[in-house]
Amino acid sequence: MKKDLRTFLDQKVLEYNQPAFIEKDPICIPHDYKKKQDIEIAGFFAAIFAWGNRTTIINKSKDLMLLMDNAPHDFILWHKPAQLKQLFRFRHRTFNTSDLLYFIEFLRHHYSANESLETAFSKWMEKTDTDTARALTGFHHYFFSMEHLTRTKKHIATPYAGSSCKRLNMYLRWMVRKDASGVDFGLWNRISPAQLVCPIDLHVARVAQRFGLLTRKKADWAAAIELTEYLRQFDPNDPVKYDFALFGLGVMEKYV
Repeated sequence: MKKDLRTFLDQKVLEYNQPAFIEKDPICIPHDYKKKQDIEIAGFFAAIFAWGNRTTIINKSKDLMLLMDNAPHDFILWHKPAQLKQLFRFRHRTFNTSDLLYFIEFLRHHYSANESLETAFSKWMEKTDTDTARALTGFHHYFFSMEHLTRTKKHIATPYAGSSCKRLNMYLRWMVRKDASGVDFGLWNRISPAQLVCPIDLHVARVAQRFGLLTRKKADWAAAIELTEYLRQFDPNDPVKYDFALFGLGVMEKYV
């Protein structure tokens, strides 16, 4: 039975992990760029905005990139205070101007001393870590190490609070995984694909529960770990590739 399920899910991975997947998914936003830092920044915002309707997520992400002259890395490092005024009209659901200005402040702080956003996550991890819990918790502390509004904290999840960290786990998948399909970028190498945690939301959780991959009812960090540990039985080196299958079945095929 388990072998049959793996075969089925492997087929679904092949079906959805294709270049055609990119266009209608938020991952299309970083795919508009070639420069590593632009990919990281565009992907980060697209992932943070990724709740709700995918078309809206993509459109709002494109709006923000345009406000940053479609050169987010250069904008973040070299913008003048007056240029920030063009960002004041930006909103996405509960993400407002105050949140955006802090995100830009943090990114400017980080990229002023680091070539890549990878170190903001990887420096908190060890090679022996089985998952990215310490990377995500460390990133959360680091991200909010400057003066900030309390309200902005809701946009960056942490396992420490029990969150599934769905959007950040998705972002790490984009940056870390690399295969021939070209959907994920594989730009980072200090975090192993084997350490990634499967992004989980209600759609993915319901599909996983239907297939017996998940027993926990709440879609939290414990559920994300339970699901990932099961998927490691199918592929210990790249368990999160099955995100394509579970997401496709849940969102595209309504397989619940």
